[in-house]
Amino acid sequence: MGIRLRIDPHTLLRAEERGATETEIRDVLETGDPIPAKTMRLAKAKVYPFDRERNGKYYAHKRVEVIYVEEDGLTVTVTVYVFFGQWTI
Repeated sequence: MGIRLRIDPHTLLRAEERGATETEIRDVLETGDPIPAKTMRLAKAKVYPFDRERNGKYYAHKRVEVIYVEEDGLTVTVTVYVFFGQWTI
């Protein structure tokens, strides 16, 4: 892996609740696209094929957004958001 990363336990808990994996979190941080974030925070997002049902509704894709900070060369996750829908990928 190219970045020094610490995934906060809060992030992993939210990922499990929201439908993302630790592997996806790492992938978003390494290969995702930067997106706007609140002051003093950074964020990246990536869309993945999903092609199945979640909570009784079909979704073609899921978008994983990881909010993080940089501390002394270390990337530290803050939280993760997951959205289900259809995007151009």
